[in-house]
Amino acid sequence: MSIISRDFFVKNIIELIIRSETILPVDTVIALEDAWQKESNTVAKSQLSAILKNIEIAREKKYPLCQDTGIFIFNVTIGKNIVIDFNINDAICEALRYVTGTLPLRPNVVHPLTRENSLDNTGDGLPDITFNLTEGSDFEVFVYPKGAGSENMSRLAMLKPSQNEEIKRFVLETVFAAGGMPCPPIIVGVGIGGSFDLAARLSKKAALRPLDEMNDFEQELCDAVNTLGIGAMGLGGDTTALAVHVNIAHCHTASLPVAVNIQCWANRRAHKKFV
Repeated sequence: MSIISRDFFVKNIIELIIRSETILPVDTVIALEDAWQKESNTVAKSQLSAILKNIEIAREKKYPLCQDTGIFIFNVTIGKNIVIDFNINDAICEALRYVTGTLPLRPNVVHPLTRENSLDNTGDGLPDITFNLTEGSDFEVFVYPKGAGSENMSRLAMLKPSQNEEIKRFVLETVFAAGGMPCPPIIVGVGIGGSFDLAARLSKKAALRPLDEMNDFEQELCDAVNTLGIGAMGLGGDTTALAVHVNIAHCHTASLPVAVNIQCWANRRAHKKFV
């Protein structure tokens, strides 16, 4: 059995959070560079140039990619052969509080009614930590900072079972209504099926997939989104979405939940495999 110490875990989560905030994944950088190369709109091209320069500065200077450093979502996969003698939630919160004060991160977490700020990016229910239990000795942590500009544009609908053809329309209407608010070019995650809450989780997980992995249905949706002409930062152009990803689950015979989760160009995500 593998034993992970708390100090080792906290140190690595600190590094993981910093990496997620300062270094954009390679697949996203490549997608943005491709969008710049193909862009025919001069205004959009200048916006994409600014985004790429922003990415370069953040990486070199170790600055956050965006002033909205987001709220934090963690997915933890842990195998039954891993020995943990500490509270993983508490350890992740300790790491997040440390990075909030040292990178620094903007304190974004508030009470939903009083709006009182916790000042350290933790609070009831946040960070959002999901555990996945597996066989063997896997131990991996995935972190996903999510900004409000894109999150606020996400939507969920409980369609009727006969409304399969409305799924594409709902995705397009969601992106069109969002316009420039989520700082396009965006990544669109779609969750189809499950329950009300499962569809939302599916859509968020879909947005985390590598951008170059689109099947025919996803490519069709992405092409349709890009015909909307919203473009970089909502100023018009050829590329509104870098990718559209869909996750599906079986659902009740009498329902058809569909969720759309939008991610901005700052597609921040990072993972660490401990074992």
